[in-house]
Amino acid sequence: MIIIPARLASSRLPKKVLVEIDGIPMVIRTALIAKDVDDVVIATDSQEVMQIAKKYSIDAVMTSPHHKSGTDRIKQASDILQLKADDFIINLQADEPFIEGQILLDIKRSLMEIRQRDFVMVSCYKLIDELSAEEANLVKVILDKNSDAIYFSRSKIPYNRDNSVHQYKGHIGIYGFDKRSLDIFCQLTAPIEDIEKLEQLRVIYNGYKIKMIEVKTNSFGIDTIEDLNKAQIYARSRN
Repeated sequence: MIIIPARLASSRLPKKVLVEIDGIPMVIRTALIAKDVDDVVIATDSQEVMQIAKKYSIDAVMTSPHHKSGTDRIKQASDILQLKADDFIINLQADEPFIEGQILLDIKRSLMEIRQRDFVMVSCYKLIDELSAEEANLVKVILDKNSDAIYFSRSKIPYNRDNSVHQYKGHIGIYGFDKRSLDIFCQLTAPIEDIEKLEQLRVIYNGYKIKMIEVKTNSFGIDTIEDLNKAQIYARSRN
């Protein structure tokens, strides 16, 4: 099951999830890609989004407008849908209209590989260069030898003291859980999460692990009008 949280309010780009990219609302573009991989549900707080989803024959559920994060929203959606404890759930952000289906397949496969863990959670990263790593909105991750995350930060990590050639790992905010682990995740808290404003840090702070997989992608999230302009150009180039 792929659940797409779609909160209508957004500070930097009003009604972002419904902005049309080459004639199709952003959240619908994302959902149509996901639909080729697994069952898809949009979790929203907006009747407008519900109506748009119905128009495109995408399942949707109404959730609270008061959730702190998209993960809390998909947790409520998973409760409404009465998913079982061992069901896999992928949290795919609505502002990923160019995400490759292969990435979602890779996350599903990795969830299967770690399904016996006490806490089942998978995310992904791409390799980025030194200049890209300077961008605070592009989260970086460092891993242990087993490809589990050690830490995520908006800062450039690890610190390259000797200025040696180094490829950084840019986190991609797609998460896979089983339902039981999603429920645990939404009960956790961590002071470092509030400092960095990165919800995945609550997992590490509380001693759990996040399996990370490397992916190759041309996708990019859309947060600003500049991102949207880039997306319109990119969408037209693919036609």
